[in-house]
Amino acid sequence: MSRMKCTAIVASVVFVSLGSTTGQAQAPQSPNMTFFVTSAGLGKGADLGGLEGADRQCQALAEGAGAGSKTWRAYLSTQAAGNTQAINARDRIGHGPWQNFKGDVVAQSVDDLHSDNNKLGMPISLTERGTMIAGVGYTPNYHDALTGSQTDGRAFPPGDDKTCHNWTSSTQGVAMVGHVDRKGLRDDAASKSWNSSHPSRGPDGGCSQNDLRSTGGNGLFYCFAAN
Repeated sequence: MSRMKCTAIVASVVFVSLGSTTGQAQAPQSPNMTFFVTSAGLGKGADLGGLEGADRQCQALAEGAGAGSKTWRAYLSTQAAGNTQAINARDRIGHGPWQNFKGDVVAQSVDDLHSDNNKLGMPISLTERGTMIAGVGYTPNYHDALTGSQTDGRAFPPGDDKTCHNWTSSTQGVAMVGHVDRKGLRDDAASKSWNSSHPSRGPDGGCSQNDLRSTGGNGLFYCFAAN
């Protein structure tokens, strides 16, 4: 092969490599966003590494979307156990108002968020990338959001585990979930609740990734900017 042909081939490879690098699209940016649904879970079912691990996921995803200057918190409750007091999801997320990737206000305050006035639902409850979560009618359906909370955003009483050991287990307990799209297979208020629709369940008990997927989830949860 001639030197000229070799040079041409090398140049074309360099050009393709540079083209593939510059062609990579930057993650969509929304620096003013203060609310989102995680586009991905941690892959370990409801074992999120506790509240700290869930908060880190919120922060990391927010940073990727240009909103990392805020302090992000996962909307998750934990239950009292031993000498550890319960933590209410509603007490972790600041005071509002909160807006999604597109700037739509989802709720004005904590009380507004936990009333019928909030704007949560499939068109508004977007991920940090500005995409909708596949809900009822889609395959797969990922509308279950981990919350461990009652409808008022407060923790469940101790005893009956609704948080998969306070978000540290993929093998024990169950997780209370809400429906991101506020739709359910039944025509009742609980089935359509954004934060307290039903406990997780499945072949492994309720907390594994397989369990969460079996009932319409993928280990997703809500994130709010607390400041």
